[in-house]
Amino acid sequence: MFLASSGIRRLAFLFSWSLKTRRHSSGLVPVRLRDYQEECIQSVLSYLKNGHKRLGISLATGSGKTVVFTQLIDRIKPPQKHATQTLILAHRRELVEQAARHCTNAYPNKSVDIELGKSQASGAADITVASIQSIMSKERLEKYDPKNFKLVLVDEAHHIVAPQYLDVLGHFGLRPLQEDAPALVGVSATFSRFDGIKLGTAIDHIVFHKDYVDMIGDGWLSDVLFTTVKLENADLSKVKTGANGDFSTGSLGRAINNEENREATVKSWLLRCSKRKSTIVFCVDVQHVVDLAAQFGRYNIEARYVTGTTSGKRRSETIDAFRNGEFPVLLNCGVFTEGTDIPNIDCVLLARPTQSRNLLIQMIGRGMRLSPGKENCHIIDMVSSLATGIVTTPTLYGLDPDEIVNEAKVEDLEKLRERQERENLARESRSSRAATEPARDPSAPPLRVKFTDYDTITDLLQDTSADRHIRALSRYAWVQVYEDNYILNNQAGGYLRLIREDGVFRVKHVAKLPPYAPAPYAKPRTIVDNVESFAHAVNAADAVAEKMFAFVFIDKNQGWRRGPATEAQVKFLNRFRAEDEQLVPEKVSKGRAMDMITKMKFGAKGRFQKLRKKSEKKVAETKKIEDMRLREQVSVGPTMR
Repeated sequence: MFLASSGIRRLAFLFSWSLKTRRHSSGLVPVRLRDYQEECIQSVLSYLKNGHKRLGISLATGSGKTVVFTQLIDRIKPPQKHATQTLILAHRRELVEQAARHCTNAYPNKSVDIELGKSQASGAADITVASIQSIMSKERLEKYDPKNFKLVLVDEAHHIVAPQYLDVLGHFGLRPLQEDAPALVGVSATFSRFDGIKLGTAIDHIVFHKDYVDMIGDGWLSDVLFTTVKLENADLSKVKTGANGDFSTGSLGRAINNEENREATVKSWLLRCSKRKSTIVFCVDVQHVVDLAAQFGRYNIEARYVTGTTSGKRRSETIDAFRNGEFPVLLNCGVFTEGTDIPNIDCVLLARPTQSRNLLIQMIGRGMRLSPGKENCHIIDMVSSLATGIVTTPTLYGLDPDEIVNEAKVEDLEKLRERQERENLARESRSSRAATEPARDPSAPPLRVKFTDYDTITDLLQDTSADRHIRALSRYAWVQVYEDNYILNNQAGGYLRLIREDGVFRVKHVAKLPPYAPAPYAKPRTIVDNVESFAHAVNAADAVAEKMFAFVFIDKNQGWRRGPATEAQVKFLNRFRAEDEQLVPEKVSKGRAMDMITKMKFGAKGRFQKLRKKSEKKVAETKKIEDMRLREQVSVGPTMR
């Protein structure tokens, strides 16, 4: 096998590590798979037997994904006598090296090559572990003959629809799928993409799923405590959105990295987690890393950091020192979200907001591995703003993003979600029987009730607070038109309505009819039924929307939504506004105007009328009670005539 000198040294290290393991154990120790790992492997084999070739495995961070797919290498039999080779693809050096160590240990009699940087593989080894950047550089891919391969494995496979991966899949006859192509198995903890690109381009079936909540419950991952903290000095309303659908790093850094927020972050850690031994901190950018590390230093807390520009040697030294407990706080920006195995982490400090559920799970996952003496991991989520669709710890559990939690365990959040759902059901039940209930005892303690009153329909249309919850759960521009009733409007025609009826959620599709039809819309058709959880209902509705609607019309982060409203939009909205409150295109964005029009067309007007009648009734009842109270008073002087 031809290798550059640095590649020889690196591969020699990997094989010496493997040989030391085998000598120490007096022979190779068979890997003892966990129950779910074996179940996962059997599921893959079953799908392959039935003729499916492009498969995905969804396993939580810390579940042993690398163990699973290295074990697959021997379990999957060659489709032809000569097709015996395996290719493992990853996008980071650490993942490549980790996979190579597993393979050399698991298969001492197989040849293992690395395609990484200056280390060039032969293309003929039994197992080749390659970085996607290296295999796609120059003409390296051409030395791999697809006819000799039985299996292509992809680590962190939520990246698989990136152009470089798709080019590799094309080389191996996996896109489009050819009959003689090798099997493809992608493994990821977050099998969805925030930017809306469909994984179906590369993977046909997710054949196994076990998320981190199940893993914690079964004792395979560390228990977790969650605390959320609201940052008061972070305005995300003007933060731009990047190409991947998450916040633009530069814009976000300017909003987050200020003295007040850094002080609040460090003080939150001191108050809640100063006794934790190993804290990893996720920051926005390099400057935020440097400034926040300095802030820890002002309190005599030793904090070191690693960024994308940190040299390989210094990065390894820093991580090893952190693993050994030589300092308590390690900061980074985008380095440790994937492929980092530091089991002793017992605190994760999320100092950066995100709109990506995948990124949030990846960050939290860094602290979930089991480690001797580790009772649990404390997650501190610095919630900067609840009005901009950010994804926070509560939203992972289907909770309202306004929910602030303090040292809550996983089961606590599940119970909180169940309680919220029971309260919703009870509220519906109270509304349906209010007319027949007896009057309340006037001697009872006063009720504490919070009301949101709207003086005009304009106030109702401009209130976006009701949309926060669903937009924190979904990438799409859902609009709440009234309680438990949401609309996703496809501008090209038709819409989805997610509604709660009879204690369950349903998703209905309403198709747009042609102009010559007697009605503008077809009769609603229920396409998702009997879903008890709001979060699950949103996920189901989103899956339907992906298939039925054009992404550009429904994605909440599309660039067109930030442009000024059209004259037609403004003209429509101004019909419902007072003369001194007329809108102009420069004062309202196109997306905001679209949301207000959706509210108006699909229920806001009727909702306002109901609220106004309810308000008028309440005023009348209050006046009646006040009159009764005055009549019951006894005062010295002439009686009232």
